Amino acid sequence: MNLALFDLDNTLLSGDSDFEWAQFLISKGVVDREIQEAKNIEFYEHYKAGTLDIYEFLNFQLSPLTRHSRAELDAWHREYMARHIRPIIGAPARALVKQHLDNGDLCAIVTATNSFVTGPIARELGIPHLIGTIPAVDLANGAFSGAPRGTPSFQAGKIERVEAWLESLGLWWDSFDDSFFYSDSHNDLPLMRKVKTPVAVDPDDKLHQYGTEQGWKVISLR
Repeated sequence: MNLALFDLDNTLLSGDSDFEWAQFLISKGVVDREIQEAKNIEFYEHYKAGTLDIYEFLNFQLSPLTRHSRAELDAWHREYMARHIRPIIGAPARALVKQHLDNGDLCAIVTATNSFVTGPIARELGIPHLIGTIPAVDLANGAFSGAPRGTPSFQAGKIERVEAWLESLGLWWDSFDDSFFYSDSHNDLPLMRKVKTPVAVDPDDKLHQYGTEQGWKVISLR
C-alpha cells in the first residue's frame, strides 16, 4: 500500500480556497472589502516569503465564522462551492486523485486552510481523509470560537498532524511501499522531505529551484 498526500490550495485547486472564501464573504457583504483585501495581500506576501505568523493569520481568517450560525455558514458554503470552488478543480487534478484512489492508496489532503472551508472540498474530490487546521467550537452551542484547536497544519506542523493521524490508524511512514506528497509551495518543504516521493505541482520559484536541484518530479495540473 502507498500513501498519497495532497496540498490543496494552488495544487489540487487552480487557486486558493481561503482567498476564494474571503471573496465570497465580501460578495455577500459579510466582511468589509477594503479591510479584508488589504489584510489578505499582507498575509499572502508573508506566506510567499516564508514569514507568515500562522496564529495571527488564523485569528483573522477564523473571526468571520464566529458571527454567524452553523446553519447559515453551511448554506453559504454550498453556494461558495458552486460559484468559487468547482470551477477551479481541473480535470488533471481529479484524474491524479482518481489514479491514487484506484491504486488503493491511502489518500489525504494536508492543508493549512481550516477544515470548515476545506471539508466539503475534500468530499468533492473523493478524498476520504482531511488534515486541516481545526477551528475550535463552543461545545455548548457548536458555534466557532475564532481560534484554532491544536497544532495548525502549516510548515512543520503538517508533519506533526500527519504522524498523529497515521498513529491513530496504527500506521507509520515505513508502513507504506511508497509515500507521495504533492505541493506547490516552499512552505511545504518539511513534509516534502519526509516522504519518499515528493512532487512539485506548478511550484513557486523557491520550490521549483529546490526541487530541480534535488531531482524531484515537477508536474502541472493546470
